[in-house]
Amino acid sequence: MSSLLKHLTASAFLAGSSVLLVACGAAPGAASASDRIALAAVPSPAQAAAETTAASATATTAATSSAATPAHLPLIRVHKSPSCGCCGVWVDHVRAAGFPVEVHDTEDMMTVKDRLGVPEPMMSCHTAEVDGYFVEGHVPAEDIKRLLAEKPKARGIAVPGMPLGSPGMEMPDGRTQPYEVALVGGDGTTGTFSRHP
Repeated sequence: MSSLLKHLTASAFLAGSSVLLVACGAAPGAASASDRIALAAVPSPAQAAAETTAASATATTAATSSAATPAHLPLIRVHKSPSCGCCGVWVDHVRAAGFPVEVHDTEDMMTVKDRLGVPEPMMSCHTAEVDGYFVEGHVPAEDIKRLLAEKPKARGIAVPGMPLGSPGMEMPDGRTQPYEVALVGGDGTTGTFSRHP
């Protein structure tokens, strides 16, 4: 990456991170689903940090993904905005955990979320489908594996918003915030699936 591009990336990170941190720190429900999806277009702190090694990571992932993919893990279809940086970092996270991933860039995320039955309070920037379940937002791969092993009667699991420290939302300084992964039942009710400190 050229020196100028690194400088511009760092500038975009500094400008974008204050907007993103305000969005992540907002009270639950304070931002509408449309606002949360629009915020996904802002480069995430993780994206800015990841861009410096993206070329080598992409080459490594491409070279090892087929060999490292266990046959028992199903395909994850990820729907995301083409400009969402944190979504791409989350895709790398689930690939590194051994999942085969198919990415679908779309500007119409609400249609995807409505089709899959994601309740508005549970919405985040990207939506994935795996084995008949939705996976909304920055859900850790370990929770997806648990969902697939336990096979609960549910629509899916979700991490609403974009909590700091969740996969794809890692901060360069290591800051995190506690968050929960919600289980969304067939009737749309939610309960706690897991907690992360």
